[in-house]
Amino acid sequence: MDALHLLTTRRSSKKLTAPAPNAEQLEAMLQAATQVPDHGNMRPFRFTVIQSAEGLQRFREILCRTVTELNFGDDAMRKAERVGSMAPMVIGVTFAPNREVAKPKPEWEQMLSAGCAAYGLQLAASAQGFDNVWITGMWVNSPLLREAFGCLDKDKNHRADDDRLFCGRGGGAKKIPIWNNS
Repeated sequence: MDALHLLTTRRSSKKLTAPAPNAEQLEAMLQAATQVPDHGNMRPFRFTVIQSAEGLQRFREILCRTVTELNFGDDAMRKAERVGSMAPMVIGVTFAPNREVAKPKPEWEQMLSAGCAAYGLQLAASAQGFDNVWITGMWVNSPLLREAFGCLDKDKNHRADDDRLFCGRGGGAKKIPIWNNS
């Protein structure tokens, strides 16, 4: 797949099934995610890969516990159950501003780098034939999820987002033209 075709046809899909990327494919995705614009080489992102049956079950349980503890209601519980079972692989992309350097860069630049890393994961997954979707949701700042994904206390006092990328085989997201040259 050439780069321009990938960039103009990648779409999100929420209908994801096994198989998930294998170890070699996942490594390529993570490598692509770290080759993003990153002023000062700050690496303000971390990845948490969930792919075992036990890990995916724990992820579903945490989503549901979050809905219960934050009193989000029945609709949110149904969504948590659906999202928790959406894909055979979940990759948490945590934005963790790097302030431990002599000349830290502005947090907004670091957040853009983390967003680019998530998009790099998506593009690399798509290039290898996997559909995917990037989801945040109401539970992003849940203490339970933040703890499970290793968000540090110092990050909690600042903006430390934790997004999820769901990956698996899909029926192929509908390709919607977004540019018409006529």
